[in-house]
Amino acid sequence: MSEVWKPAVVVAAIIERDGRFLLVEEDTEEGIRYNQPAGHLEPGESLEQAVVRETLEETAHDFTPEALVGMYMMRYHRPEGELASTFIRFAFAGVLGRQHQRALDDGIRGTVWMTRDELAACQHMHRSPLTLRCVDDYLAGQRAPLSLLCTQTAVKQGNHR
Repeated sequence: MSEVWKPAVVVAAIIERDGRFLLVEEDTEEGIRYNQPAGHLEPGESLEQAVVRETLEETAHDFTPEALVGMYMMRYHRPEGELASTFIRFAFAGVLGRQHQRALDDGIRGTVWMTRDELAACQHMHRSPLTLRCVDDYLAGQRAPLSLLCTQTAVKQGNHR
């Protein structure tokens, strides 16, 4: 195999207030879609740092992660059946903080608050099939402590264990 296969690591923020969930409305190749504030892990970040950064970039709000709701793997296939992409998603529950006066990420139209039922009614507009699944797991009380996650820096290059 000449190419090294690597799944993309994604973080997502599950933010609930008064029975409604914070979502972002974003432009995609498939049109306007809804998703939790979410994005890719960047080099040098911990998972917690990534979800804080992504929430700020996509909502202009601070976010404090309090628990891990779930870890999910999703595979996208091309219409002809070939594997196109694999994503590992870490979904965090937490508290929305202060709003900042700043532009949102490119492609983000804005934010919207939806109930679980409103979210279920527009599944055809979800960015990912995991959008509703993460909310359902949150509502089911699924939580793991953040201490489950460990970010370790290797002392020597090639020390991967």
